[in-house]
Amino acid sequence: MERAESQSPPQMDRRIQIWGMVRAAIVPIASVVVALMIGAVIIALSGANPLVAYSALFEGGLGSGRAFSRTLEKATPLIFGGLAVSLAFKCGLFNIGAQGQLLLGAVFAAFIGFSLQGLPSALHIPLALLVGALLGAVWAAIAGALKAFTGAHEVITTIMLNFVAFNLTDWLADGPWKDRTPGNIVARTPAVAPEARLPDIAGAPLGIILAVLAAIAVWWLIWRTTIGFELRTVGQNASAAKYAGISVRRMTVLAMVASGFLAGLGGAVETLGVVGRFQPGFNVGLGFNAITIALLARTNPIAVIPASLLIGMMQAGASRMQFNSGVASEIIDVILALILFFVAADSIIRFVLRLRAEEGERVTLSSGWGS
Repeated sequence: MERAESQSPPQMDRRIQIWGMVRAAIVPIASVVVALMIGAVIIALSGANPLVAYSALFEGGLGSGRAFSRTLEKATPLIFGGLAVSLAFKCGLFNIGAQGQLLLGAVFAAFIGFSLQGLPSALHIPLALLVGALLGAVWAAIAGALKAFTGAHEVITTIMLNFVAFNLTDWLADGPWKDRTPGNIVARTPAVAPEARLPDIAGAPLGIILAVLAAIAVWWLIWRTTIGFELRTVGQNASAAKYAGISVRRMTVLAMVASGFLAGLGGAVETLGVVGRFQPGFNVGLGFNAITIALLARTNPIAVIPASLLIGMMQAGASRMQFNSGVASEIIDVILALILFFVAADSIIRFVLRLRAEEGERVTLSSGWGS
């Protein structure tokens, strides 16, 4: 009897933890289901069969080895972007600039990839990845410093920096770094050297392996280190963190730098592992979809992986859905927008499910204007 009583508290703790995980997953899963249901209505109104459309969507994303490989290609940069946005969220920062940081990482990784011919892969690949990640970190550091020392809100500064990054990378790809191959009229960089391309490891793309390792590393940083504790404390209450002796300015800049590093790394992986060069337009939307993924994952670094695979599968299967059912592939963008809407305005889903929000379940998007 005493033995049973002594074992009950740990068992209850495990049950509470499991129930907490289930509760945390209810709203994201319900958001996806509701978005797909509304998408089905839109498909039906367009004159197509929703069952045929969604069947083709899943077939195009998971129906074969090539389809699954395409899903991994789509999901890999999304994982890095989702981790970037999630990490910033933990510090109460809304990094909308992941798109610009990703673009800079992509174009500078391409530059290292095509300009340093003859380097062995063991040096060329890490160098290109590091340069891309550092450029993303530097770009994010600008917004972080402005937030920390002037109070300029990161939403505004990162949006403005996005526009600078768009135009800067377009100019580089159509100017000094343009592919001068005879007959080429497209704005793009030369192809990266074969030694700079990311290989497959045991049949899996190196990019997805790096993405999974990055997710584990970010989880460990947030939940198992002093820096992670300070980041979360600042995100929950900057005034209390300052009173406790934590440098809010330092944590703000550090969070943005780490976020930009991950976004830039995602762009570098996209260039070296998928596209093979930088070309404007190939990376459009990756940084913005990262916001959807971060919210869908409830800013949990490990949950970013399945959330990215879901979005990657939908993007990979969009063309098959269009071909088989005649539905415009843009319907996927509509569904993604609906998912973002429902996970951001989760009170709608909670009202439908009669689910009350427990303390700590809501995601803090930003620490406030001018704070």
